[in-house]
Amino acid sequence: MKLILKENIEHLGQIGDIVKVAPGYARNYLLPKGLAIEATEKNAKALEHAKRQLAYKKNKSLEAAKNLVAKLEALSIVLTHQAGEEGKLFGSVTNMEIAAFLKDNGLEIDRKKIVLAEPIKQLGEYSVPVKVHPEAGATLKVTVSAA
Repeated sequence: MKLILKENIEHLGQIGDIVKVAPGYARNYLLPKGLAIEATEKNAKALEHAKRQLAYKKNKSLEAAKNLVAKLEALSIVLTHQAGEEGKLFGSVTNMEIAAFLKDNGLEIDRKKIVLAEPIKQLGEYSVPVKVHPEAGATLKVTVSAA
């Protein structure tokens, strides 16, 4: 099934792209959520006008993402945890905890966009990448200290 994307979708395409997907994926996910429209002849004719609007929306979302990246890079995250000997934590620091810290500081970031290969289990300083936008990513400075 051919669709025109109205949003950026990871592993599928960018705004305005015409993509071919499985009918079930389109019918059950993309179309009900308003992420895409069918690539019919009528929609193809309207695509040219829509592309200008989508390009504007894409530029606006990129600009908003760059502002968010600047805020994230300026922020230093300090988390305190109980730790045993040799700096080993009782428990671990996960992307959920980092997202909760960011939410407390007024930045709404989905925890799935915070890329931790594995939970942090030692005291120290870490660089944690965040996927804010396909073209703009941030790196958080996370410091884990003993309570």
